[in-house]
Amino acid sequence: MKDLIGIIKEQIASFIMVQRLAIYQIRIDNTGNYLGSLWEILNPAIQIFIYWFVFGQGIAGGREVDGMAFLPYLLVGISMWFFMNQGILEGTKAIVNKINMVAKMNFPLSALPSYVLTAKFYAHIILLFLVIIVINFYGFHPTWSYLQIPIMMFSGYMFVFAATLLFSTLAVLIQDIHMIVQSLMRIMFYLSPILWDPKRFLPESLQILLKLNPIHYIADFYRAALLKDEWFIITHWEYTLYFWFVVLVLLYLGSKAHMKFRNQFLDYL
Repeated sequence: MKDLIGIIKEQIASFIMVQRLAIYQIRIDNTGNYLGSLWEILNPAIQIFIYWFVFGQGIAGGREVDGMAFLPYLLVGISMWFFMNQGILEGTKAIVNKINMVAKMNFPLSALPSYVLTAKFYAHIILLFLVIIVINFYGFHPTWSYLQIPIMMFSGYMFVFAATLLFSTLAVLIQDIHMIVQSLMRIMFYLSPILWDPKRFLPESLQILLKLNPIHYIADFYRAALLKDEWFIITHWEYTLYFWFVVLVLLYLGSKAHMKFRNQFLDYL
């Protein structure tokens, strides 16, 4: 617990620096592109169109999913997925790729995954805002359940941070970790309700098994708040407790590993 408290203190102390570096990261990610930061929106939009065409119009034949049109179902789920996928993959490489920054400024190692993740989070906020505009045209107008948006986004952020704190540490110790995480995220994409509705295809026993995946919880939370006018943290309080248990376990393991090996990172690299 001492290690976890230490990590939390470092995050608080470096909060302002993390925000500045996140904005800088967004700029350098698009340096040299004619459209610049616009690609943060264009790239997801192109992928969304492909998924909508192949899965919504092709495989699903334009049928409804979970009682709604496929596009709003897809938009809300995929916007969440883009953030979690990119945040975990880029965050896993953060210490390996950016450890030299620590030598140039007074910056804790535990904040390296944070600022990479925060850069992706800013892009997610913009994309989610556009998604909310689009789903309004499908009749999903703002309701009181929108008050859950900060909670659902915080939940997603904390899960990704907890995962990247652990994975970024392991990536220094074991070079293959990034490839393992990359493969794991590909599997999670299809096991999570991003493109499909498990209730339509699977028996209840398998649905419960899939819900052990924390990304499933976040996808359900996003859709409940934006598409179903449902107070998810109340109607699914047991699921919420399970999710935060997983987050706390990841945070504990990540902080323990990070604090144990951080002084040896340069030796491994």
